[in-house]
Amino acid sequence: MTTNSKADSPPNRLALETSPYLRQHAHNPVDWYPWGEEAFGKAERERKPVFLSIGYSSCHWCHVMERESFESGEIARLLNERFVSVKVDREERPDVDDVYMTAVQLTSGRGGWPLSAFLLPDGRPFFAGTYFPPDDRHGRAGFRTLLLRIDEAWRSRPGEVAAAAARLAEEIARSQDLAGGREAAPLSRETLPLLEAALASAHDRRLGGFGGAPKFPPHLALAWLLGRGLEGDGAALEMAAGTLEAMALGGLQDHLAGGFHRYSTDAEWLLPHFEKMLSDNVQLLGVYARAFAATGRDLFRRTATGIGDYLLREMRGPEGGFFSATDADSEGEEGKYFLWTADEIRGLLGRTDGDFFCEWYGVRKEGNFKEEASGRRTGANILFLSNDPPAAVEARLSPLRARLLEARGRRIPPSLDDKRVAGWNALAVSGFAIAGKALGETRYLDTARETARFLLETARDGEGRLLRSWKEGGGKIPAFLEDEAYLANALLDLSESVPGAEAEIWLAEAEEAVGSLRRRFRRPEGPGFTLSGEGHERLLSKSRDFFDKATPSASGSAALAVARLARKRGDPALAREAREAVEEVSWLMTRSPHGTESWFFVLEELLELERRNENGKGRRPGVSSNETDSGRRDESASAEGVLTVSFSSRHRAKRGTVLSVPLTFTVRDGWHLQGGDALRIEVRGGDPDLSLEKAPRPRPNRAVSDGETDLPAFIGTFEADLSFSVAASAASGPRAVSVAVRYVACGEGICHPETVLSLSVPLLVV
Repeated sequence: MTTNSKADSPPNRLALETSPYLRQHAHNPVDWYPWGEEAFGKAERERKPVFLSIGYSSCHWCHVMERESFESGEIARLLNERFVSVKVDREERPDVDDVYMTAVQLTSGRGGWPLSAFLLPDGRPFFAGTYFPPDDRHGRAGFRTLLLRIDEAWRSRPGEVAAAAARLAEEIARSQDLAGGREAAPLSRETLPLLEAALASAHDRRLGGFGGAPKFPPHLALAWLLGRGLEGDGAALEMAAGTLEAMALGGLQDHLAGGFHRYSTDAEWLLPHFEKMLSDNVQLLGVYARAFAATGRDLFRRTATGIGDYLLREMRGPEGGFFSATDADSEGEEGKYFLWTADEIRGLLGRTDGDFFCEWYGVRKEGNFKEEASGRRTGANILFLSNDPPAAVEARLSPLRARLLEARGRRIPPSLDDKRVAGWNALAVSGFAIAGKALGETRYLDTARETARFLLETARDGEGRLLRSWKEGGGKIPAFLEDEAYLANALLDLSESVPGAEAEIWLAEAEEAVGSLRRRFRRPEGPGFTLSGEGHERLLSKSRDFFDKATPSASGSAALAVARLARKRGDPALAREAREAVEEVSWLMTRSPHGTESWFFVLEELLELERRNENGKGRRPGVSSNETDSGRRDESASAEGVLTVSFSSRHRAKRGTVLSVPLTFTVRDGWHLQGGDALRIEVRGGDPDLSLEKAPRPRPNRAVSDGETDLPAFIGTFEADLSFSVAASAASGPRAVSVAVRYVACGEGICHPETVLSLSVPLLVV
């Protein structure tokens, strides 16, 4: 097999892309195209099949296939002469990945990356798989043989190829309608224990986790069990705590820098695949912080702060967004950056400290690390703990870890994927908000605020839409459902983690986000949501994401955001929409509880809302259930039910400008307010960055008679504007303006004493 080094090949079209994964292939001899009309137009004109390769930057087997096949001159010539080759970053295009991963699963019964599919020029797949070695091995066709066979079929049996594509496209479309023709399962409080029972059945009581090798961090399962544990369920708490302890002590955790690798290849949580994903770590940050709150165990606090500090130190851009991932490989070898020999450690720490460290972290002379493929010991060690060290031992180990981390920093590190994925950054907002509150870490709350502002203000296109990914000052792909759903939940998490008036600001932003996802992704023909929506190209089918994987189900997360907002606002229309969405997948919940955790959270939220409604606490006083045309809802307050004052839920104030806030006043039927000076609107507090331009003086809109004279009054609805000057030097961030409305209300034959209605108007200075 002939090979080319990357340096031998001139750059191809992928050199012009911003995706780090695509750029990794920019010097392959393969004539790669990015996904788009240019590639499929060429295939149509030249009557060639499309070879589609999907992966991501930290994927180990993607790198292996690149080295073995895509850097091979011989294989590149086959691809360039007989196919049109397209590369896709699955993290940028989850819609494309979902469609063709469905094809892989339908074809082979399994999935994974790199994804390798062969398509007609119209995009319909006729064959799909994952990793292929370059040459025939163990009776299995290698990639070179596969290319020759597909080319032969394309040329000599086009009818068979077209028929296979038609069948597969039909099966893909059918697979997206999981609920088609199925009756909804009954949903009630009796449904909730099904999830814990399924987790208990799959629980590895000796080693932690659920099921055998490989073991992935079960983020949502752990969050569910911790929730039950906080309600007094000892068995649930034991399952969660045991798994979290095993993960924290094992090789899955990076014991020097903090944070977790992607997954464990064995059942013991010892031997990981070494890539580190933002999406995993920000979810685990919140889970470990909640575990500390539930148990008080210092191991969980140390693990949570280890994750948070690692993310802030190594994974954050200057604008406040977080990078996507770091690679498993360095210098062409998986895990090389993270592994140690016993001699290295003793040489750095000295004999006494080295022996002490090696004893605690399982370091052996012969090594404890095995190659995944061969099972061969390499003489290297992955650091792990057999037991949680006592406080005195931990105090001695901590500076030794710092010395090894400093030494490791002089090695060649794994590559960094520095694009900022919107949905994963939204998960970061949730993780840091939850951890900030649970651990009492102000800096984590500040991080959540800053990352939320990055998503709300920076990671946007020219039309103000959230971008899927942001890099080098911009992006070109609108956000998908998971991005907007995760953002809505993140803003709700942030509103529940900060005090007072600031909470209302983030709640207003959450309302805006829920309105956006409902406008862009709600299905017009039925309940629920689709993965892609307004602003996205039409693919073979509109994907629907029902199951939780490494990240929560996008559809489940969207329904959860709607349900949470319904509970906070007491909104029956939103609650009904969320219930219809969860009822559609109810049969999946009863059949596969572990894998549909997101939907159990939705059901729990709706049941809590029903309970509150039954107790007469379903709606906050004065909150209107009417929606504006834009999908926003009004924030309202009332005094004794006579007067309601409403204002838009969201106000952005630019520095150096005048901001006008329209207020709408509504007087209860059968009542009126006295006119003249009897109605006064005052601004309280002394924020030096905000100054009142003029005190609003609404004009009476009616006259009432006292039997002798017609007197000015306010009846029904009337309006007034608050106008503020925002100082040019004002610091950006959330503010709240306190407003007092003094009025005299008359009705039922009497005029009541003056009443004061207090309002808090949330602002965001940008």
